[in-house]
Amino acid sequence: MNEKILIVDDDREIVNLVSIYLSNEGYKVIKTCDGYSAFKMVQVENPQLIILDVMMPGIGGIEVCRKIRQKCNVPIIMLSAKVQNNDKIAGLLTGADDYITKPFDELEFIVRVKTLLRRAYFFDRKIESSKDEDLLQLGELSIKKSTHSVLVKNNVVTLTAREFEILFLLASNAGRVFSAEEIFERVWSEKYFQSNNTVMVHISNIRDKVECYLEGEKIIHTVWGVGYKIEKN
Repeated sequence: MNEKILIVDDDREIVNLVSIYLSNEGYKVIKTCDGYSAFKMVQVENPQLIILDVMMPGIGGIEVCRKIRQKCNVPIIMLSAKVQNNDKIAGLLTGADDYITKPFDELEFIVRVKTLLRRAYFFDRKIESSKDEDLLQLGELSIKKSTHSVLVKNNVVTLTAREFEILFLLASNAGRVFSAEEIFERVWSEKYFQSNNTVMVHISNIRDKVECYLEGEKIIHTVWGVGYKIEKN
C-alpha cells in the first residue's frame, strides 16, 4: 500500500521540498496551499497522514486541525517556523500528533512520518491470539488493542494514535506510576528533554475525551512530583 499524504502549506518551496522527500520514499503525495481547500481534500481524498503548516493566510493550521478532528482521526504533523512553546501546545491541544519546526532535517522528518504512520495503522496488524489479551476492561473503560477502539459506558471515544498509546500503556499497567519522561520515550521513541509539555498536553486531552462520560470520576490520576497512573479495579 502506498500511503497517501496531504501537504498543506502556503510556501510553495516547502511544499515542493516535502513532496520530493515523501515521493522518494514511495508515498503518494497530494497538496494544497490553503486551509479552506485542505478541509475539502481530507473529505474527498481520505489521506492517511496530513502535513499541516500553522501559519497560513485565511484559515490557519490550528483551525484546520480543529475542524479535521471534528470529522476524523487521521494523523497530523504540524509544521511551523515558530519555536514558542505556546504554539506547540496549541497545536497539540487541537489534536495534532506531532510538531516539527522549520527548518528541519530531511532524515528526521522522514523518520517522524514513518513512525507516526506505523503507530497509527500498523502497530496492531497482527491479531492477538487471545481475545482476552486484546481487550482491556477497567471499570467503565474498555480498550480494544487490535482496533484502537475505546468505549466509556458504551460511548465511543475518538483518540489520536499518540493518545491511544498513552492510555493503553497506563491501562495495561494499572497501578503503576509512569513519569512524563518514561511515557514520552516509550510512546514517541525519542529522548525526553526538560520543559517538554507534550505528555501533559496529551494527558489533558485524554482526560477531556474520556472523563466527560464519568460524572466527575477520574480515570488517569496524577501522582504529584512522580507521574501518572490508572488505578487497578
